Amino acid sequence: MTKAIRITVEETYQKLQKGNAMLVCAYDSEEQFSRMQLAGAISLPEFKTKLPSLSTDQEIVFYCA
Repeated sequence: MTKAIRITVEETYQKLQKGNAMLVCAYDSEEQFSRMQLAGAISLPEFKTKLPSLSTDQEIVFYCA
């Protein structure tokens, strides 16, 4: 497993625009997700369902507010 690193908002934006990363809102609660959702983000429960089909080199950006 690779160590998590912090990246800037600008780096995140660039990665998302290029399609190089998946944006995940790191809240289990759908209520919190709906309040904190950023454009293009998926919820943590949705991410968990996609996890088995993701490539091991898929870059994932988690955020919370």
